[in-house]
Amino acid sequence: MRKVYCSIIISLFITGAFAQNVAVVNGKPISNKEFMWVYKKNHSGNGNATAEDLHAYLTLYVNFKLKVTEARELGLDTDTGYLAEVKNYEHALRTQKRISKTKPEYLFIMNEYKEAVLMFNISEIKVWNQAQNDENQLRIFYDKNKSVYLQSSFDEVRGQVVTDYQQELENEWIKALRKKYPVKINQDEIRKLAKP
Repeated sequence: MRKVYCSIIISLFITGAFAQNVAVVNGKPISNKEFMWVYKKNHSGNGNATAEDLHAYLTLYVNFKLKVTEARELGLDTDTGYLAEVKNYEHALRTQKRISKTKPEYLFIMNEYKEAVLMFNISEIKVWNQAQNDENQLRIFYDKNKSVYLQSSFDEVRGQVVTDYQQELENEWIKALRKKYPVKINQDEIRKLAKP
C-alpha cells in the first residue's frame, strides 16, 4: 500500500512540475518564466499574445534549444574559447552594475548568452561553413532548383543560392534534431499564458 501512495505522490509531483513548463527538450524543461522572459524581450516587452503566437514562437525557441543540446553533446560548451567568451561577457555584465547577480533576470541573461554562443558555434559548423565552402554542393543545389532563379547563371545568383542552400541545410538539420532528441510541448500551459 505504501508503494501505491508513493507512486501517486511522485506522479502528482511530476505532473505539477510539468505544468510549470511550456516544453521539455531532451529531458530539460523550459519554464514558463524563461519562455515569457525571452518572448517579451524579443517582442518589445509585450507579453500580450494569442496562443497561436506563443505556439509559433515556442516552435522557434525549441529549435534553438535543440541546437544548443546538440552543441553541448558535441562538447562545444567545454571549448576554452567558448568558456573565455562567456567569462568576459559575465565580467562586462557585472561591471555595468545594472542588475544584481542574485536576480532571476541575471540568470536569464547569462543563460541566454551562453546558449546563443553555443547555437552560433554549432550553426557555423553544421550550416554556414558547409554552404559557404562546398562549391560542388552549391552547384548541385542550383542545378536542382534552376527554375527558381529565372534562368540566371550560377555566378549571377550565387548569393541567393548560398542563402537558399543554408535554409535547406537548416531545415534538414532541425528535422534530424527533432528525431534525435525528444520534445514535449505543454499546450495547456501555452493556453494559460495567452492573452485573448
